[in-house]
Amino acid sequence: MFCPYCKSAKTKVIDKRASEENTAIRRRRECIKCKSRFTTYEKAFLDMMVLKSSGKKQNFDRNKLKRGIAKACENRPVGSKEIERIVNDIEFQLRQMHQIEIKSKTIGDLVMESLKKVDAVAYVRFASYYKDFKNINSFKKSLG
Repeated sequence: MFCPYCKSAKTKVIDKRASEENTAIRRRRECIKCKSRFTTYEKAFLDMMVLKSSGKKQNFDRNKLKRGIAKACENRPVGSKEIERIVNDIEFQLRQMHQIEIKSKTIGDLVMESLKKVDAVAYVRFASYYKDFKNINSFKKSLG
């Protein structure tokens, strides 16, 4: 691990623990050369592919998921910690499926399920985009 301050490769771990959500290992490090301290996180990544409705495939992008949820929650009483919790829960559920390829519909359904529990307006915002309603009646029917 390189020191972000002096770029030295000589660092030592002075503390390590699981992150709050137990999704990563947090390591507090100290540079032997300049004595600066910094934190690193170690996290396991498994490649998942998202199968889009168009037939295209793309790598699962946790940040894209987070941006979509954050957009639905914009100007709503949903904090960044709650959004992070939702993203962690959805990613955990996807990984529990033990599949390399996940349909985008599966991800969208998990987001809708999560947002419905957290904030009705965020749920409706996401649903209107995700379901691509053509008219108000199809929108009403979906919410009913």
